[in-house]
Amino acid sequence: MDPRRSSPRASIALDKCSRAYAWLQGRNYVEPDDVRAVASMVLGHRIALSYNALAEQVTQQDVVNHLLDVVAIG
Repeated sequence: MDPRRSSPRASIALDKCSRAYAWLQGRNYVEPDDVRAVASMVLGHRIALSYNALAEQVTQQDVVNHLLDVVAIG
């Protein structure tokens, strides 16, 4: 398995959590901000940081936030 990719279960969890978050906001559809709201909680623990990142005090949340900033929302 490629360590740079999340598992299919991660994408399923992101989908389900985004839907639940949208529902809690009173909507029956998901917006990009719903995905952003749950992404660090769903994906953060699935990221293994390098020793260099740990030495620089980079967190999993920092990585997820950076990915959300650079990936285009279509």
